[in-house]
Amino acid sequence: MDNRLSYEEKKELPDDVFGLPERREYPMPDAAHVRAAEAYFRYCPENLRPQLARAIISRGKLFGIDIKSPTVLGYAGLSE
Repeated sequence: MDNRLSYEEKKELPDDVFGLPERREYPMPDAAHVRAAEAYFRYCPENLRPQLARAIISRGKLFGIDIKSPTVLGYAGLSE
């Protein structure tokens, strides 16, 4: 099953479902896309990683996903 969003589908999404809304990158309209954003986190520009990390955790909570990536947690300021 392909979970990729088409250009048209992505265009219809509201800004608040994006990890980086000002760039409309890292769409997270559902749990599968939260996991994808977590997996592709390493490709995010360094200066935008804290913002994306917080968005991944926030959207993850919305879908009942416990984010475990130490890198994402670290950038969100939640590392142990």
